[in-house]
Amino acid sequence: MNTRLVIFDLDGTLLDTIDDLASAVDHVLAVESLPRHTREEYRMMVGGGIRKLIFRALPETMRSDAFIDKCLSRFVDYYSDNIDRLTHPYPGIGRVLSQLESHGIAMAVASNKFQLGTERLVGRFFPNVRFVAVAGNCDGLPLKPDPAVVDRIIAAAGVERCQTVMVGDSGVDMSTARNASIRAIGVTWGFRSREELAATGADSIVSTADELLDAILSPHSQQ
Repeated sequence: MNTRLVIFDLDGTLLDTIDDLASAVDHVLAVESLPRHTREEYRMMVGGGIRKLIFRALPETMRSDAFIDKCLSRFVDYYSDNIDRLTHPYPGIGRVLSQLESHGIAMAVASNKFQLGTERLVGRFFPNVRFVAVAGNCDGLPLKPDPAVVDRIIAAAGVERCQTVMVGDSGVDMSTARNASIRAIGVTWGFRSREELAATGADSIVSTADELLDAILSPHSQQ
């Protein structure tokens, strides 16, 4: 059956956000006189929401809930003021969104980033794209890989699961698709490896925007 809805992850899929995320965590760590991390290390820390990012960045002996809460608050303050300084769309993403829209395919964003940050980045970089939903982390909705966010988006779009595709760069996204019983396309330009995407159940794995568009429009694309 033809694809009628594509649900995109945000960080590592539509947008390269790693430098702004790393800068914000580095700011928090510097204030606390803690060691900072490399860009590659941060690539492996993201994907489970901001709280988990802070947890992973802290020394193991300093991961109490109270200290994480303190660092999380400082992170959100700094990141909210600097969220789009270094962030940018991946090559060809604008063309993919435009082509999908021209095919009459609905699109949505499902991110583990906090809701206001998700909305701000989508509005900043894709102001003319008509997403049926822009869903970030908010109270009352569990994070991916729980399928709740996908279930809500499918209901809002009024399509069938067999008509829905999830596009993401991590095992979290592939697992979300599996848990929601929808097709999963993994992209290799983000924060995780092809091996992780394959191990977590990607139906297709692509390396370019053109390959992504082909995979979305062709239900039988293979890895």
